Amino acid sequence: MRIGLLTEGGYPYVSGDAGLWCDRLVRGLGQHEFDLYALSRTRRQEDEGRLPLPPHVGRVRTAPLWTAGEDGVRYGRRARRRFAESYGELAEILCAGPGTPDAPGTPDAHSANASNSANASNGANAVYGAGAVYGANAVYGAGEPDAAGGVGAAPGSLADRFGNALHGLADLARDEGGLAGALRSDTALRALESACRAPGALRTAREARVPDLLAVAAHLERALRPLSLDWYGDDGLGAADLCHATSGGPAALAGLLAGHFSGLPLLVTEYGVHLRSHFLALDSGAATPAVRALLAAFHGRLAAEVYRRAALVTPGNAHARRWQERCGADRARIRTVHPGMAADRFTEVGEAPDRADPGTLVWVGRIEPAKDLVSLLHAFAEIRRAEPTARLRVVGAPAGPEGEAYLGHCRMLAAQLFPDEAEGVHAVGDNPVSFEEIGGPAAPTLADAYAAGAVVVLSSVVEGFPAGLVEAMFCGRATVSTDVGAVVEVIGGTGLVVPPRNPRALAEACVALLRDPERRERLGAAARARALELFTVEQNIAAFDSLYLEIVSHCPVRRVVLGRAGEPLPFAVPAEVHVPGRWTGPTARVAHQPGPGRAPGDAPRPAPARATSRAATEGSL
Repeated sequence: MRIGLLTEGGYPYVSGDAGLWCDRLVRGLGQHEFDLYALSRTRRQEDEGRLPLPPHVGRVRTAPLWTAGEDGVRYGRRARRRFAESYGELAEILCAGPGTPDAPGTPDAHSANASNSANASNGANAVYGAGAVYGANAVYGAGEPDAAGGVGAAPGSLADRFGNALHGLADLARDEGGLAGALRSDTALRALESACRAPGALRTAREARVPDLLAVAAHLERALRPLSLDWYGDDGLGAADLCHATSGGPAALAGLLAGHFSGLPLLVTEYGVHLRSHFLALDSGAATPAVRALLAAFHGRLAAEVYRRAALVTPGNAHARRWQERCGADRARIRTVHPGMAADRFTEVGEAPDRADPGTLVWVGRIEPAKDLVSLLHAFAEIRRAEPTARLRVVGAPAGPEGEAYLGHCRMLAAQLFPDEAEGVHAVGDNPVSFEEIGGPAAPTLADAYAAGAVVVLSSVVEGFPAGLVEAMFCGRATVSTDVGAVVEVIGGTGLVVPPRNPRALAEACVALLRDPERRERLGAAARARALELFTVEQNIAAFDSLYLEIVSHCPVRRVVLGRAGEPLPFAVPAEVHVPGRWTGPTARVAHQPGPGRAPGDAPRPAPARATSRAATEGSL
């Protein structure tokens, strides 16, 4: 089958997010064809170049999110009216107050989809949509069919109106050649101002001033750039069998538009929840309450729309799954797929656990405040009182300027807590805490760093998927971790877990393992077996291959192939095209007849069949 892989700020660029697992996924599924559609975040990312691609990657199309190209489109009167209606509808939804049906805080909101997870509103984490599916994806949803043959939000609900507004803008961009100028126009600004001043609007939205409206309009222009792309025709995503968005946000928005224009099913994978990242960015910025409220409303609505339209949603862990369910994703269409990690480089260490120094604790990771090395150092002070020969090795590089400052603070704290000790008056003092980096003489490789310790410690106060913990499990090491993020889900019962910011509990757990080598060995062996079963690259690739086949079997894309005279060719797309592999033979040659505007021998271009034409197509057959 052909998969349209949608990325934002990562693959196939050398730098960025999710590049490694996307590259492993594409290379591991050589029986399928991939087309890449990448949104870049910075000019530097584009200048650094791209990764080499395998031969079964066909099209590679890119678009920048960091700059707005001038499309040169000037709307006529009718196009301006269409834009004002669709953008005004979008602005009204973002400003909708608690009294609006289906708005956050309304008790009976989303009653048509009560089977979904609870949609409660709570500050920035408000839920803005209901989990439902449309069109060809109806097999995965619940509820009454809508006019297109699927199921949807209650007619007139904000979730339904939000989707219609996006589709109206996308249709306008396709008809007129772009939206860039219109999204930066005075018409857009006036629509936002009118929605904020309307009766029943959010109180924080009514407080918006002109600078706030300008900031919101600029952000919406960047977020809606996928609407103006030329990716959705039958020479692009329209030729795929399914879309796989590797994140929420703009990448998933492109997948929504492919479903709107061509009926393609959408698979959304989130190893870090895009909506959560946006909320954290808003909290750390200097935006006013009005800007934060309106942007939170937009991204919340967009996330809900993505989840209710997607055929399947694949979080990377239970923490991400809970976010998705709270934002309206239907539990029946969620499949947890853990990130795949390469285990081969840790094989030697995992098969030789006796290499470890029995009195050494190891911490490995990026040095930054979220890792809470301060608590670890205070915990180690208590460990030294119970086990005077214990040592702590901190292995990792600082993450940016903030990490550099934090590393300096940790070095000073270690010097205060553990003055250099010497065995005699003629011996050189030694600090039991060492700070090292991968590649140094003491830790030439990552596997060597884990091999040096009997116990691996994770002391974070914030963590998503703990990749370092999985690496320690591959190495067969017993672990002591704080209960944050997906730690408990990853570790299972193969390690000790303590509350975050609790040095005493961390110290007691470490001492218990240092004093019991047999327990360390049992936990390390169990951890390695669990990691090899759940967190390898092979299981990740096999899971996505199975999901691709599941989606295509339930949501086949029905295409009409046009012949020489521009009329549909019956049976030109045989059933075998949905079976993995490349097919040649008499059945495939039917589709290679020259059509209008093509040279003989060129493959005819398949035209997507609308959902409304299904009955007519079946009748003609």
